[in-house]
Amino acid sequence: MKITTVSLNPAVDLTVTLSELTPGEVNYGKTMRYEPGGKAINVASFLADAGLPVTVTGFLGRENASFYELLFGRKKIEDRCVRIPGRTRVSVKIVEDGLHRTTDINLPGLEPAPEAVDLLLQTVKSLASASDWFVLSGSLPPGLPADFYAQIIHLLKDQDCRVILDTSGEALREGVQAGPSIIKPNLLELDQLTGKRPGTAAQAAGIARGLLRGDVEMVVVTMGSLGSVFVTATQALHAVPPPVDVKSTVGAGDAIVAGLLYSRACLMDLKTQARFATAFATLAITQDWRGIPDLQIIHEMAGSVEITEL
Repeated sequence: MKITTVSLNPAVDLTVTLSELTPGEVNYGKTMRYEPGGKAINVASFLADAGLPVTVTGFLGRENASFYELLFGRKKIEDRCVRIPGRTRVSVKIVEDGLHRTTDINLPGLEPAPEAVDLLLQTVKSLASASDWFVLSGSLPPGLPADFYAQIIHLLKDQDCRVILDTSGEALREGVQAGPSIIKPNLLELDQLTGKRPGTAAQAAGIARGLLRGDVEMVVVTMGSLGSVFVTATQALHAVPPPVDVKSTVGAGDAIVAGLLYSRACLMDLKTQARFATAFATLAITQDWRGIPDLQIIHEMAGSVEITEL
């Protein structure tokens, strides 16, 4: 199975770890790390580590593109990103390891020129003939309309490609109307999309069922420490991860997307997909970098995921 991820608004992640953040005071960090990031980049990184062929397209600032090129080269990710003038934005993540809490400071990205947008759409169309799945993940950069993901979804559906959509706000609302195969909102995004904020897994499943219309065949609702809900037309499952020592929640949702695609590539049933997607995310939060050191760890964690039918 060949997968392409689309990163329209990537960010170089600057992660600072400290015990506890005190606003308005001088804070002393323990560690600092730069890492090429962006939700779709993270998904590609997990997938490459899992041994699946993956391509990345999207926009990269030309001035610091080499930072990403090193990652792509090391993980054998095919690079079809469109270079645009400027530097890819920096996203600051403050990890309070004493409280298991992460604060994100997201800066606006680069605005692509019309010719860059046209080239991106041409690239997506050219990749469609060789890709089974596309992952549209992350925020939209300045200058692109809220329905831009919807435009890409329509383009890909015309090419018989399947799509996972993981975004928020109006981009999510518009994108869902285009009928992607799978959507992956968290609780806040589900509220933005439906005006309903569930308090339990059963409530989340009920709300998610209402989104199974048109070509949407699965809704995955991530609920943080409460696990995730996987809903199709015939099944609703609640997956709860085993207890682990949390180092950082950055990239956990992206790991779920990667785990879902990995399990589908392995032709697993829905229960096993839920186990493996949850295991990918569980491993992600136990480390302060994005990747899979050993697939055997994933298989072991998957066996410890608790699955309940709703």
